[in-house]
Amino acid sequence: MTKSRARRPNKYKGWQIFRDEDDRWRCYHRKTREKIDCQKFEPYSLAFDMEIHRINGLVNEKAAKPGTLGMLIVKYRESARFRSELAPRTRADYQKCFDYLQAIENTPLDRFNPPLIAKIRDKALEKRKFRFANYVRSVLSVIFDWGIEYGYTRDNPAAKVKPARRPKSLPDANRPWTDAERDSVLAALPAHMELPIALMMFYALDPQDALALPRTAITEKGLDTRRNKTGRPIYLPLFEPVEAAMARAPNHDALTLCANSLGRPWTYNGFSTSWAKQKAKLEADGAVQPGLTLKGLRHTVATILAEMGKDNGTIALVLGHATEAMAKHYSRRADMTARAVSVVTDFEAELNKRKTKVVKPAV
Repeated sequence: MTKSRARRPNKYKGWQIFRDEDDRWRCYHRKTREKIDCQKFEPYSLAFDMEIHRINGLVNEKAAKPGTLGMLIVKYRESARFRSELAPRTRADYQKCFDYLQAIENTPLDRFNPPLIAKIRDKALEKRKFRFANYVRSVLSVIFDWGIEYGYTRDNPAAKVKPARRPKSLPDANRPWTDAERDSVLAALPAHMELPIALMMFYALDPQDALALPRTAITEKGLDTRRNKTGRPIYLPLFEPVEAAMARAPNHDALTLCANSLGRPWTYNGFSTSWAKQKAKLEADGAVQPGLTLKGLRHTVATILAEMGKDNGTIALVLGHATEAMAKHYSRRADMTARAVSVVTDFEAELNKRKTKVVKPAV
């Protein structure tokens, strides 16, 4: 058997990733010959990506020039704020921005000003579109702020640059699911996918948190866990739909509550691929509308709670938000929906009042 070379995005540039004659994954850095244990870090998983980025960081550290953006990124990645305070998924998202900025890493820090940051934002908007452009701007703001604290930078030029405007034609990100869509998805899912979706749908867990949830996090009393992104504790009673999904889930020996069809813990990429296939079928059948996302299930729970009249603090508590900002966002949306329904109802009643009776002409 010949080596099977993987074709993946540029984030693996400089790496050799393949299956050997025994069909085992192998991975090494071409320049340093540093190897990755593919038994410990499953190729293309989040953990694998973070190990790639760790080794890339060591290589870049040696090459980073003092007083440059590359040096600031290296120092920030070494900091406790990056390594300990950010969730793994957030670190991976930051790294995507660092990878994108690699082309200008030799730019001296004293050259960065609001016009240059605006040009970087606009270039990212042209290449990667709206959300990524604003994320690059935000990450630059974070590292320049950190640089001020530790004496690497004098100010934060990114803080003076506005986010790119959201295109009017862009659909709502992670829109709430309708009741019919939730029912259709649950009815169509295979048994090994129902429980992860139920955890997202009824407990508003992030997809990564639901997939990584250990068995011990749910007892007969309910859910006891923490949101990975914020570290906020989540304590919720056992919910009947989740209990029913647990009862229907196939038996497995994985340490996680949820497992794939092989009885192994789900990877985020693996579940996303399976979900995309299920969603495509449902869209083709007309059972759901385009735009469903797994993240949208958090928005769904929050919006329903807001429509029920729950206050922002309660919504933030259920969802594990660090602040009430997102809860206020959901409350505004729910309030607008309720007001719109009320206005339309009143408008319809007014039209009915204005109807004139049809008088038949005399014969």
